Amino acid sequence: MCGMPSAESTQASVHEPEPVRPTKEDEVAAAGSELIGGPLGRRALLGASWWTPVRVIALVAIGMFALGLVQKAPCYNGAWFFGASSQYTHACYSDIPHLYQGRGFADGLVPYFDRLPGDMQYLEYPVLTGVFMEVASWLTPGSGTIQDQEQWYWMVNAGMLMVCASVIAVCVTRTHARRPWDGLLVALAPAAALTATINWDLLAVALTAAAMLMWSRGRSLAFGVLLGLATAAKLYPFLLLGPLMVLCWRAGRWREFGTALGGAIVAWIVVNGPVMLFAFEGWSKFYTFSQERGVDFGSFWLIMAQNSDDPLSTDTVNTLATLLMLVSCAAVAALALTAPRRPRFAQLAFLIVAAFILTNKVYSPQYVLWLVPLAALARPKWRDFLIWQACEVAYFLGIWLYLAYTTSGEAHKGLPTDGYHWAIGLHLLGTLYLCVMVVRDIFMPERDPVRRSGDDDPSGGVLDGAEDVFVFGPAVRPQRHVTAQFDGPPVEWGKPGATGGGSL
Repeated sequence: MCGMPSAESTQASVHEPEPVRPTKEDEVAAAGSELIGGPLGRRALLGASWWTPVRVIALVAIGMFALGLVQKAPCYNGAWFFGASSQYTHACYSDIPHLYQGRGFADGLVPYFDRLPGDMQYLEYPVLTGVFMEVASWLTPGSGTIQDQEQWYWMVNAGMLMVCASVIAVCVTRTHARRPWDGLLVALAPAAALTATINWDLLAVALTAAAMLMWSRGRSLAFGVLLGLATAAKLYPFLLLGPLMVLCWRAGRWREFGTALGGAIVAWIVVNGPVMLFAFEGWSKFYTFSQERGVDFGSFWLIMAQNSDDPLSTDTVNTLATLLMLVSCAAVAALALTAPRRPRFAQLAFLIVAAFILTNKVYSPQYVLWLVPLAALARPKWRDFLIWQACEVAYFLGIWLYLAYTTSGEAHKGLPTDGYHWAIGLHLLGTLYLCVMVVRDIFMPERDPVRRSGDDDPSGGVLDGAEDVFVFGPAVRPQRHVTAQFDGPPVEWGKPGATGGGSL
């Protein structure tokens, strides 16, 4: 009798959802699987060996990160130190070795407290990123030439950032419990491998991915704390609170949102408070620099400025960019409250960060890292993800070739201004394309890979399967959409159950 399963365990196993096999649902994934023996079979023993999806994806992420390090080898061996344009012609530029001396780490200066020589008086990064940079400098040997130290500093940072990359892949893999293999989108993203060690953005991305995982598990306080820490490392993560607030409004989950908001505020203050109190001028440098910074690489504002005889002033661009972002926020809020079925949290999180990137006055190539995990959760479709990644890789090459052109003197080796504008346009179109696909999924959930698999909002935590209590417009009168042309079970529109909404 002791060898027989109990009624409780038998019932649980019967109702345990089957993991989604992307090679069964995604044509590109199925075709790509031929490289390793073909699609996963129905009798495959998932999780029955050491090679679980989480471990496989973590190892793949480390492998891709290592390939990104190899891509930087021409710079490591000399291009960072000799010749103004060689680091651009080899497309291996990184801020990390240059800022070791340029921001006072080589001289033992304390970020935010000690004034720097040169034009940049204080470190222009948020506090938690500054702590990350400082810890790396502690681990960097102080002996040898300055070139040796900068090489070591880059390697130490690369090791720390590799941990961040692994955390991101694992968190995305575990966020959608029934779709662990979607984490391969993050692990194999070529643009992420190419840009991982340009700057320190992976720290904020890792904290944001961990926050998304915590919210999916219903741990709103942990989500808030992690998101507050992420915002202390980079500004963009706080944007996720906007769509979350609107979704919690629609579902009547104000208590959970309040807990998350409170945790984020407290965590941000704990990190920033001491520096604000004792080194306010240094602490505020990040914010004043962001405001005073002119139109820069990668934005449509740059295309306008370089094609105008009378370009807009920085203040005007700041105002217009802010207005465009506010309009985008209003559009995302309207989408959240009026969509016939409540959007998934990851979908709106992707849209709001993408809007910030599209309207901002600067787009550094490593900013693609902000979107990679959100894109994998919002639209886990290999075809669309790879189209977007191809556009980002093209921009990655375009910006370095453009800088090679501008720094090679009369030789003009590289991409001229018009060519660089096409690279910017390709980046913008690729991001807009993915946004359109996500919006279409919101209005047509039968096209959403996550909802076609039978889930509602696996990254939504308390929002997953919750009834609506406040909606507007079409959401008040949801209609069943025709799904006969699609394979698989039909996807129902949501049940509003609205108590406080009205038509717009």
